[in-house]
Amino acid sequence: MNQTSSAPARHPLAPVTESEIHAVRQIVAEAGKLSDSTRFAYIGLHEPAKAEVAAHRDGDVVTRVFRALLLDLATQASSDLLVNVTTGQMVSDTELDPSATGQLPVLDEEFELVEQLLSKDERWLAAIAERGLDITRVRVAPLSAGVYADEYPDEAGRRVLRGLGFYQEHEKDSAWAHPIDGLVAYVDTMNHVVDQVIDYGIVPLPAESGNYDDPAVSGPMRTTQKPLLITQPEGSSLDIDDDNLLTWEKWSLRVGFDAREGLALHQLAFDGRPIMHRASIAEMVVPYADPSPVRSWQNYFDTGEYLVGRYANALELGCDCLGEITYLDAVIADEKGEPKRLRNAICIHEEDFGILWKHSDLWTGSHETRRQRRLVVSFFTTIGNYDYGFYWYLYLDGTIEFEAKATGIVFTSAHPGGDYPYATEIAPGLGAPYHQHLFSARLDMTVDGEKNRVEEIDVVRVPKGPDNPRGNAFGTSSTVLTSEAVARRDADPSKNRVWHISNPDRLNRLGRPVSYALIPEGLPTLLADPDSSVAHRAAFATNHLWVTQYHPDERYPAGDFVNQHPGDAGLPAFVANDRPLDGEDLVVWHTFGLTHTPRPEDWPIMPVDYSGFKLKPVGFFDRNPTLDVPPSASAHCSTDTSTGSGACHD
Repeated sequence: MNQTSSAPARHPLAPVTESEIHAVRQIVAEAGKLSDSTRFAYIGLHEPAKAEVAAHRDGDVVTRVFRALLLDLATQASSDLLVNVTTGQMVSDTELDPSATGQLPVLDEEFELVEQLLSKDERWLAAIAERGLDITRVRVAPLSAGVYADEYPDEAGRRVLRGLGFYQEHEKDSAWAHPIDGLVAYVDTMNHVVDQVIDYGIVPLPAESGNYDDPAVSGPMRTTQKPLLITQPEGSSLDIDDDNLLTWEKWSLRVGFDAREGLALHQLAFDGRPIMHRASIAEMVVPYADPSPVRSWQNYFDTGEYLVGRYANALELGCDCLGEITYLDAVIADEKGEPKRLRNAICIHEEDFGILWKHSDLWTGSHETRRQRRLVVSFFTTIGNYDYGFYWYLYLDGTIEFEAKATGIVFTSAHPGGDYPYATEIAPGLGAPYHQHLFSARLDMTVDGEKNRVEEIDVVRVPKGPDNPRGNAFGTSSTVLTSEAVARRDADPSKNRVWHISNPDRLNRLGRPVSYALIPEGLPTLLADPDSSVAHRAAFATNHLWVTQYHPDERYPAGDFVNQHPGDAGLPAFVANDRPLDGEDLVVWHTFGLTHTPRPEDWPIMPVDYSGFKLKPVGFFDRNPTLDVPPSASAHCSTDTSTGSGACHD
């Protein structure tokens, strides 16, 4: 469905085309910035400011600007470019100081390089030989290094990855089942130097197979499942054009995709009323809890360091998506600056979601049921051992939901035995360290307009007294979050805490501001010590809620350059001036995610675990907005055609 021609974009947020990627590369080359040693760590659309997008009308000239991050492998220079493909000009060229700004994202070829360098390093070879292992069967997981300046001051300004070894007994063997514990290497990928090989001693190699696709492990396949078919004989109810403008029921939105963030939704509106200008998962961090010196440094920023979008899976009908499916390709750039088409990167479909509303009235004899359905916009990505699904759901009643699905293979270690407090023994001698998956949703709100307010709503127990003689009363309290410093908040399930994003200038028929409620799950935020390296680097994950005044350059909650950044970038810097919030153009940032203490049932492959949040209308509508949803018509649903009433049986 994406554009493939070289025709000019018709909308500022139209999907990226292959011709635009070609144009970026050509302009960079003409500016003398391209050589055989140049790598494009990232190319993506530099989205116009919100006001410019809102002012666009059909037929207006569209200017397209791209951001390109360049790394020269020969000179080690890092550059941040803005390139105007409409005029064919370089807009800006900023040379970066990685020791201060952080490094550019990790390159694919650096992943491969770590294993290659270690396979020739005498210290690594000696450690492998001492364990009686065949070096040709050793796989190395190349992992982002983090920042530990006190311990490793020589790493400042250098691109470093850390490597942990795993043993692959044959070509199809899952090496994650056989971690080579007690051994770690630190590798400078630019200078092709192995800085350190640290051997803490031989640890028994876990022997049990982790080959979940091997019948010897899985056992015979079940024969009990009958076919489950999802059909829409008249086709799907959704519509999408070449600019990825999607309409479904009363919803309209634009579907975007970026190599860094993956899926992004733009200009979400219900029945023509705006709700959000942009919604994305702008960062995620996976901090590990095992203090063992082999892996105490482990924490990964899968968005900022690895770019989740570039590893989007090619989704398959019947496996990843069921029903009447619309697939969208996505266009990104490879590390040579050439366009790369990600086939079937985005899956869009609608699905039944049970009962929408129902009542059987004893006085009138009415029996009414309506079924809920939702629109699903999703993609899946594989980052090393884990696979993540990013799912946005839009409901008939105006609810918006996001759900992250985590599956794949847990990161493994050897288990020391006994009641080791930081990892689970998931198979004989095989451990899985405790860890978290923490996501940051960036929600650029426009609730019936750009001037919004955020209020914290708690339920409040009322003491027994003259106004509450039987002690049954409880109410709510409302606190306006007036400034950015005040708006660093945590969820509190004991108070049923939610946050209302409202428009004080738009009142419903009851005279109250129209609003949407952000409903958090209220699970733990970052559990690492507040003075730890990861707490500084992932400061966004220390609170469930941040609210900022909109600024077009404030896109990423951990900062622009996350890889080996020392910390306190992104949201801590954004809120440093404590800008006022009430009645301003607001961006809401929500931290959510999983705290994973692995189970034996998570091995050898992990059933999906879920985490997310909801945005639910509260007074945005004057009444139930689904009164006009018709009753179902099927062989299992009796309908009175004279009245339109229906009685459905689930």
